[in-house]
Amino acid sequence: LKMTSVSVYFSMSLSLSLSLSTGHMTDLVYTEKELVQSLKEYIKAEESKLAAVKSWANKLDALTKVSTSDPEGYLAHPVNAYKLVKRLNTEWSELESLVLQNPSDGFVSNMSMHRQYFPGEEDKTGAAKALMRLQDTYQLDSEAFSKGKLPVNHAPGMHSNAMLTVDDCFDMGKTAYNDGDYYHAVLWMQQSLKQLDAGEEAVISKADILDYLSYSVYQMGDLPRAVELTRRLVAIDPSHERAGGNLRYFERLLFKQLNELKQTQQSASEEPIQLGTYIRPKDHLPERDTYEALCRGEGVQMSEARRSRLLCRYQDGKRNPRLLLKPIKEEDEWDSPRIVCETKGCRAFACPGTHMCFCFFSAWLEGEEDPIIDRVNQRIEDITGLTVDTAELLQVANYGVGGQYEPHFDFSRKDEPDAFKRLGTGNRVATVLNYMSDVEAGGATVFPDFGAAIKPKKGTSVFWYNLFRSGEGDYRTRHAACPVLVGSKWVSNKWFHERGQEFRRPCGLTEVD
Repeated sequence: LKMTSVSVYFSMSLSLSLSLSTGHMTDLVYTEKELVQSLKEYIKAEESKLAAVKSWANKLDALTKVSTSDPEGYLAHPVNAYKLVKRLNTEWSELESLVLQNPSDGFVSNMSMHRQYFPGEEDKTGAAKALMRLQDTYQLDSEAFSKGKLPVNHAPGMHSNAMLTVDDCFDMGKTAYNDGDYYHAVLWMQQSLKQLDAGEEAVISKADILDYLSYSVYQMGDLPRAVELTRRLVAIDPSHERAGGNLRYFERLLFKQLNELKQTQQSASEEPIQLGTYIRPKDHLPERDTYEALCRGEGVQMSEARRSRLLCRYQDGKRNPRLLLKPIKEEDEWDSPRIVCETKGCRAFACPGTHMCFCFFSAWLEGEEDPIIDRVNQRIEDITGLTVDTAELLQVANYGVGGQYEPHFDFSRKDEPDAFKRLGTGNRVATVLNYMSDVEAGGATVFPDFGAAIKPKKGTSVFWYNLFRSGEGDYRTRHAACPVLVGSKWVSNKWFHERGQEFRRPCGLTEVD
């Protein structure tokens, strides 16, 4: 009995122990299975991350080999410049986040060290707007940009990857949308949708594109197309938080509009949205159309008869000793107001170092900084016959991708009498503009009032008077620097003032002499 009791007790105890152990171990078995699955998922995630990083590295390795072989040539293409900004502003941060999932001190340290030099959000926005500016000025559709097709020839392979993806186009459209620029938002969202529909892979969804596109089209006043696009959005994502409400609102507006016009329901135009579908809104610049036409080489108002009266000559600066043995070649660019171009008037000189510039960079150079600046100033004085003693410092400027200077006057008008008061040298009487580089496309200097367009040519200088001999401003000299389409434009300017020119350019007898 005693042994049986013990045996039963033992059996019961063992059975109970084994029961607890078996239950626990069974759980552990399944736990282990889950851990193995989790480990596989971790390995897969790590491999996926590593593959993504490798893909990035391979792509950027190939890209940087091209870009560093000729940085200026690479950045000369506006799409390359935009994508460089976008990569450093957005995509490298995404890569950093990917690597940080399994922290890498070396990478983070490197990122932290270089981040201060990365383009900011404002730079990214500016680069996108620069592309839109080029698009408007040179009448290039979004597809031309997305495919990297610009009206110029390039070195083989240099810009072969200068293409915008679905996500790039979406970002362009979103930049415009956030700025309230629905005209460009439509163009770029439409291009993004077109490329997505063509089968291109993208991170952004069709629903997101249609959301922005439909509302932008509505803002442009195209209700039928807004309704059609929103219906597509609802079909793709019936639970979309805004689509249903927007669709009902657009349909009510369209119904009301048709009733007021006593028209029947019209289907949306089947013509694809492209440049010219909608009218670009007017802005602050009254001569915008004329200015941009001149930038494209259209609307130049020099007749053949007038052109036949323009002359070229060798000019020695009225027997200037420094020009007697080597006179400069001077050509008339325009007769009234007189604009002349001097060939090899001022040779290109070393430009100050600068980081990336996506619009406009300038610096003022003093003669004390380098002897060559003194020689350039002396050369300008010899050519023009005006004293540089009262002129402003030599300004060097660089126009990067989309860089421009909208129509302006160099002289101060009567409504701004104190513009140059602190200088004490009077108004700006004349301007010398030196072209220090050739430009592949764009970058002309244009005069909208009378239709002149002067293309940059390295080693040439352009000269004109801003004031009549009476001291009155010549309002015909309002001019602009067209956006650089491809290339980089370096110029230097010298602005002469009235004081000190009394005997070099005597006053006239009438207001417009």
